[in-house]
Amino acid sequence: MSRPIVMFDVSRCVGCRSCEIACAVEHSTSKDLFSAIYERPSPRPRIRVYKVDDLNVPITCRHCDDAPCVAVCPTGAMYRDESGYVLHNPSRCIGCRLCTLVCPIAHPRLIPELRVVIKCDICIDRVRSGRRPACVEACPTGALMFITETELARERLREKIVKALLER
Repeated sequence: MSRPIVMFDVSRCVGCRSCEIACAVEHSTSKDLFSAIYERPSPRPRIRVYKVDDLNVPITCRHCDDAPCVAVCPTGAMYRDESGYVLHNPSRCIGCRLCTLVCPIAHPRLIPELRVVIKCDICIDRVRSGRRPACVEACPTGALMFITETELARERLREKIVKALLER
């Protein structure tokens, strides 16, 4: 996978949920926090922060290379775009929830009152214009990164080398 995706460092996540708020606002009609509060239906975040023991774990779509949600979707609402990201077309969604059943991280979720599924769209319009996803921009601790797996591995190796040098 050479396209960047949202990666996270649980050691940096403080559970502030700024990413969730930024995501909901980005997916609102108004794109404004104070106006979004009054929108109906209420804007929903596509990223969720879960508490696991003493850790805060932000979970969002991994945009899998072999995406089971795309394979199982009977209407083509889940699809892969030209960049390789897994996106969702809500106008084609029938709310069958098959994607929610096959996702290895249970990311897509049904919004019952709308009878459609929502999932992370990597803020594709922002990404195409050279910006980072809203959740990444909003993260005050740098726990969320918009990076490729190769870049992340390179960064981890660099950190390991520096740590080893400092311990000498």
